Amino acid sequence: MNMDGITRRSLLKQLGAAAAVCSGAHAEALPAPLLDAAQAAAQPAAGNASSQWAAAAAKQEATRAQRMEWWHAARYGMFIHWGLYCVIGQAEWALEMEGIPIPQYEILAKNFHPRPNAAREWAALARRAGQKYMVMTTKHHEGFCMFDTKLTDYCAPRQGPGRDLVREYVEAARAEGLRVGFYYSLMDWHHPDGATCKTDEAARRRFVEYTHGLIRELMTNYGKIDILWYDVDWPLTAEEWESERMNAMVFELQPEIIVNNRNGLPGDFSTPEQHIQAAEAGRAWETCMTMNNSWGYNRGDDAWKTPKTVISNLATCAQGGGNYLLNIGPRPDGSAPPESAEILEAVGRWLEANGKAIYPTQRGELRSTQNALFTRNGNLLYVLMTSWPGATPAAQWLSYFQPGAVAALGGVNVKVKSARLLKTGASVPFTQNDLSLRLTSLPVAPPDSPVSVIEVECEGEPVVDHQSIRTKWPRYGVGMS
Repeated sequence: MNMDGITRRSLLKQLGAAAAVCSGAHAEALPAPLLDAAQAAAQPAAGNASSQWAAAAAKQEATRAQRMEWWHAARYGMFIHWGLYCVIGQAEWALEMEGIPIPQYEILAKNFHPRPNAAREWAALARRAGQKYMVMTTKHHEGFCMFDTKLTDYCAPRQGPGRDLVREYVEAARAEGLRVGFYYSLMDWHHPDGATCKTDEAARRRFVEYTHGLIRELMTNYGKIDILWYDVDWPLTAEEWESERMNAMVFELQPEIIVNNRNGLPGDFSTPEQHIQAAEAGRAWETCMTMNNSWGYNRGDDAWKTPKTVISNLATCAQGGGNYLLNIGPRPDGSAPPESAEILEAVGRWLEANGKAIYPTQRGELRSTQNALFTRNGNLLYVLMTSWPGATPAAQWLSYFQPGAVAALGGVNVKVKSARLLKTGASVPFTQNDLSLRLTSLPVAPPDSPVSVIEVECEGEPVVDHQSIRTKWPRYGVGMS
């Protein structure tokens, strides 16, 4: 469906010319006659609009499996929150959280001077970390565009950076063989219509056209884009954002892209934030999470996750068939905080030996225990021992824990054929019955750090559910007189 003929393109150029006269501050309102004409060109006749959007949505549905095949295999990506807020160094919501007057905040735009091509370091770090794709903030809630745009002067090329930071990011990601994603916040604290659009129809029309125009530029000016990651649709509904038209435009320009669910429509995948929650079976999902407590650079936030926590989170996402998008908040010069880099490097080293336990994996009926997480790839079960069993004093009395060390897993409901340590390849002896799988003669010390993995080959798709054995135990009257 083509909704963007010569007339609409020329109108958008005029819109850009009108907005560009601002002095690094607010985008100016589009004159009413031009706005009316732009709206008429942008929207199809009322009588056939819904059928056109329905046709576009049906096409998105039909191509989803093919478009998302790489994403399901990838499992692990890097999120980058970078904007003017990094200059303050008190996280990404500083403008609103601290009530900074907008004219004061705008001064940051002239004093934001990142070093050239900092994104090359992020991309190289992501590759070493085992991440397969990147998603960068092109415009956060603060309203500052990190890319070249004709629609406002409040953008990196015409402010302190003096260049297109999104283009540098795209080129860096591609150079490392990583997929490219764009984050775009619909909410805008800076644009004059960003709040009044909820109660003023003329403001809504202006702001929606501005928003669609920026997204159009992002989808047009940087080659093939793999992900569009919308965020915060306040204060409008999907209908008020004209999100169906928005997505139709995006897919017209980028037919192979995938989009998330934060413009009010279901999109291709769901986005639990700062917690891991698998979507219903058949629905793609991705947990996004910070490495400390902040998305943007926060020089005082030292609540860093350990590499073990990151690996456990990544495995939990993979166990439920989801992806893990882990954030860095670069400093004003563009460098990643050293703590972020150290965590990612450690996880990357672990993935070099244990990556088979993460990608490509599929969702399974796998219930975690206190000591282990589980992932699967076909009939291969991966046991990620977050607590290595070591030697237990119980072994001197209980043959169940001999020959030690023993990792015992209740409720492995499929016959096991073989087992081995993923780190070393060493074969692991085992015994199995209806209640448990016992992996025996393990080394007392864990063979890997911070998580050791045992690969178990099964005769069919593995199922692990320790609760399933509750009714299976032979009961011997223990405690009965």
